[in-house]
Amino acid sequence: MRKKEPIVLDISCTKDDELIAAMDTIAILSGKWKIQLITTLNCGGALQFMEILRILDGIGTKMLTKELRDLEMNLLVKRTEMETNPTTVKYELTPHGRTLVRLINEMRLWGREHRRVVIGK
Repeated sequence: MRKKEPIVLDISCTKDDELIAAMDTIAILSGKWKIQLITTLNCGGALQFMEILRILDGIGTKMLTKELRDLEMNLLVKRTEMETNPTTVKYELTPHGRTLVRLINEMRLWGREHRRVVIGK
């Protein structure tokens, strides 16, 4: 049985719409908090706002609200209001949001190798 050759995408030869799709991905994941937030929700499951705030050391309430809204707008995070008094809100990754976990892991692996190549660690 022959070993399958990996598919290598030559970005310089792709169509404009393919580049736009890659740029969309970068735009969605850009910023200091998006990847950390996705990873937190992936590991923690459905979490309340204050739980997320405690886990993501250094993020403010306004920034967390903005990032959660951005991810919700892109159908990556589901916001659920619980019928409690006071109202409790939980956030969790959608099935579509969980598809990013593999991509983020690949980025982590690439980053580790890149560090090794560039700085020898």
